[in-house]
Amino acid sequence: MTVKIFMKLFYLKKIKLLTITLIIHACLIGLDLRNISNLDGWVILQKNPVKIELSNYKGFPICKAETILNYDLESIASTIQNLDNYPNIFKRITKARRVKNNIVHIVLDMPFPFSGRDYIIKYTINKNHDSWIFSFSAVDNPDVELIDGHVRLPNAAGIWILNSLSSKKTNIIYAWNGELLGNFPDFGLEKAWITQGTEVLVWLDQSLSNKLKP
Repeated sequence: MTVKIFMKLFYLKKIKLLTITLIIHACLIGLDLRNISNLDGWVILQKNPVKIELSNYKGFPICKAETILNYDLESIASTIQNLDNYPNIFKRITKARRVKNNIVHIVLDMPFPFSGRDYIIKYTINKNHDSWIFSFSAVDNPDVELIDGHVRLPNAAGIWILNSLSSKKTNIIYAWNGELLGNFPDFGLEKAWITQGTEVLVWLDQSLSNKLKP
């Protein structure tokens, strides 16, 4: 065996081992999107009414929705962290049950003929004077049974990033793992990502408008 062939095989084995290690690591601790600001290679899927972008992180399709809402940071943060009220804000969420203090089981409805989705997430919150971050990733919990007719998303992850622009204006980013699994066709993923990102921020805006109107 020549040195050139030996080195090629050596590096192929290293790449394969690294890939397996990353997958195992993601499965054990969950997908963490808190470093999303360091991602590059974003592709714009939609510019308006909500900017939707797509990138790749650890082999997963990461979607990002961004807009500016005309509300103060505290009001938006208060709404986002009230997960128990999600079914009344986000119309595709049919159930949000708190398993523990910062662990929640969320059930999603999907358009016919696709099966619903569900996931169990653990979340953390970080805040300072003019920014607020809510990040979450999937965890395993044997006490939460899979609902019949639904597909569990074991790699679910996401993050909300709020940056105050003024007392009544906040830049908001919502990013999530766009993996849908189950019987969802690949050709429909881009439309699904655009729809999800747009709906989530539009519904959040509507909820805040109803909540804060005079």
